[in-house]
Amino acid sequence: MKKVLAVASIGGHWIQLLRIARPMEEHCEMVYVSTHPKCATMVEGQKFFQTSDFSRTDVWKLIPSFFKAMKTIRQENPDAIITTGAAPGFVFLLAGKLLGRKTIWIDSIANAEHLSASGRMASKFASRTYTQWKDLATEKIQYAGNVFGNNI
Repeated sequence: MKKVLAVASIGGHWIQLLRIARPMEEHCEMVYVSTHPKCATMVEGQKFFQTSDFSRTDVWKLIPSFFKAMKTIRQENPDAIITTGAAPGFVFLLAGKLLGRKTIWIDSIANAEHLSASGRMASKFASRTYTQWKDLATEKIQYAGNVFGNNI
């Protein structure tokens, strides 16, 4: 059975991730990572890790977050890492790529006019990058539907 590490910040990113990842539990071993302990209650019965949240205003938190991501990925040894963002998801994607894992970035549906800053950075190295808006699709950024239409 394939193992997938699913990572997202609390809030809309987490809700979107759950819409994608919960159906995968039937076919994959899912491991979840988020920025708030209450997210663990939404994935009871599944392995859960908490990571730090940060943004451009406190970017120094990226360094300890990166080392935690490396440790978690080495410990869990997932086949793939999937994230809907934001910054903590980006860090796990980067660490996963450096450790040779398949990485998937799904940009938030809130980004209707352009990819998020994290999504633009992730698209440079992620195995796959998805947008939830057809108009934002390019040769490198794929569109496969949106999480509210259950088309992804």
